[in-house]
Amino acid sequence: MKIGVASLGCAKNLVDTEIVLGFLAESGHEIVSDPRDAEIIIVNTCGFITEAKEESIQAILEMAEFKESGSCRGLVVMGCLSQRYAGELWEEIPEIDAMLGTNELDLVPEVIQRVAGGERVLERRSSYFDYNKPYARLSTTGSHLAYLKIAEGCSHRCAFCVIPHIRGEYRSRTMESILREAETLQLSGVKELCVIAQDSTAYGKDLGTSIVELLQRLAGLEIPWIRLLYTYPTSISDDLLDLMAREQNLVKYVDLPLQHVSQSVLRRMKRPGGFDSTKALIEKIRDRIPGVVIRSSFIVGFPGETEEDFQELLRFLDTMRLDHVGIFRYSREENSAAYHYEGQVDEEIKERRYHEAMAVQQQVSASLNRKLVGRKMKVLLEYPSEESDLVMVGRHSGQAPDVDGVVYLGRDALQPGELVTVRITEAHAYDLVGEVVEGSEPA
Repeated sequence: MKIGVASLGCAKNLVDTEIVLGFLAESGHEIVSDPRDAEIIIVNTCGFITEAKEESIQAILEMAEFKESGSCRGLVVMGCLSQRYAGELWEEIPEIDAMLGTNELDLVPEVIQRVAGGERVLERRSSYFDYNKPYARLSTTGSHLAYLKIAEGCSHRCAFCVIPHIRGEYRSRTMESILREAETLQLSGVKELCVIAQDSTAYGKDLGTSIVELLQRLAGLEIPWIRLLYTYPTSISDDLLDLMAREQNLVKYVDLPLQHVSQSVLRRMKRPGGFDSTKALIEKIRDRIPGVVIRSSFIVGFPGETEEDFQELLRFLDTMRLDHVGIFRYSREENSAAYHYEGQVDEEIKERRYHEAMAVQQQVSASLNRKLVGRKMKVLLEYPSEESDLVMVGRHSGQAPDVDGVVYLGRDALQPGELVTVRITEAHAYDLVGEVVEGSEPA
């Protein structure tokens, strides 16, 4: 059958989508990009915060319309939203023909056959999906980039977060299964491998090993860029920083979701640290890894956040000058501890604080980008620009896919997946413009 798939949410969810696509291809189905052509449409949903839930529901309803206007005979919904709200979705959206959660990835081909036969199917397993088995993932990110999920679930109890409720306790994959998959990706020609988990620095603690040992093994592969994402502030060891500084293909990029710097807000969030300890951590990272690029994310409007707390955050952004920052308005989520907190912040105040924090960081980012003008940098080419066929979009090693800025280049004869030397010629708040240096060779 012709199958269309829409994947929403984070890179960890995208890996699940790619595993499902592999199952479908092995079962003889054809994957189509236009939902109008699809006989079955699958929506892999996100259910993390209100904005993501609304986007997922909108996508479900939009895909349901193709049952009237296209070839669609069945709509399958899976992922975090259906894991979290199966009963409500099943009752309120009758257009859904089948629903699975986060642990039924291997059941999708069977469920599709049942839907095609006229059944309405709700599947839910009590056991977790086994990520240690070898799966023929079908890439959605091009041949140059791949995400490598090293663990599932989370054992932290941050007051704002429902991931443990949705995905369960932290479970590391075996090192052997990870290395086997990484070697397969290397042989397929991947230039950038993004190592991901809900907390990547917690890897191996449940198996008697560590993220340092895993990265040491991965660094032995002939993959030009290996990027570690989703690290936890108190788990960044000196050994990890020294390894990142020492190994050439471990990208000098630290992704460190801090969430806040006010000690009183962090305590209510059930997270460690404060302004001074966070400042010391950033300084240590910069000292141990010369030239490191640091990304973080922060939540504004958390229950009880005072104006003084917020000003402390602004002062931190202005003082520490992080390379990339994401600002998020607090989302009140059922099944989270903070849902029941007193001192919920008004939406108008959240909105104002969001824009103020973004404005401060935009000035910082623009200033840091201007310092790159004239520098030569390796850039991984990704895809032609949607605005012009004459422009190619790429990233330097300090820009993670999908979350940071990009580098724009004149397309010429450039092809996606090439790693070329570029001179930066223009800087904007988030993006850069450059030109390929003549005679440079792809790595």
